[in-house]
Amino acid sequence: MQITSRFTVAVHILTCIEIFSEKMRVTSEFLAGSTGVNAVIIRNVLGLLRTAGIVETRQGSGGAHLVRPLGEISLYDIYVAVDSLDDNGLFRFHENPNAQCPVGRNIHKVMDRRLAAAQQALENELRSMTLADVVAETRAIICEDDKGHAT
Repeated sequence: MQITSRFTVAVHILTCIEIFSEKMRVTSEFLAGSTGVNAVIIRNVLGLLRTAGIVETRQGSGGAHLVRPLGEISLYDIYVAVDSLDDNGLFRFHENPNAQCPVGRNIHKVMDRRLAAAQQALENELRSMTLADVVAETRAIICEDDKGHAT
């Protein structure tokens, strides 16, 4: 599979922005600490999300903010925004099957449409999920976790 980690990092970033932005400025340094990813990578992902019209950022310590409502940001929007796939698509096919072998000669014909269908199914599923779903479940888990740690 060829989905880059930028996708899950972007979802993590956006979830942090929503959960923490009312309490504090959500900076790339804060996000780097939460994700365990270098702040330079965080700024790059934020730049991609900004270009896609999902977040706005302010220079210095202004922090990041969501531009669109949570329910209007699908996981597919994020997936596309951060360029989660390389030019080869979700599945990378081995490049040099043996044309002298009957299987090698025909495996692309058999598999290409199946792999395209699998990628389409994934993308359709991502379209059906929103950042609101992720944030709501994250908040619920945080509340449960807080109850378990209360003294």
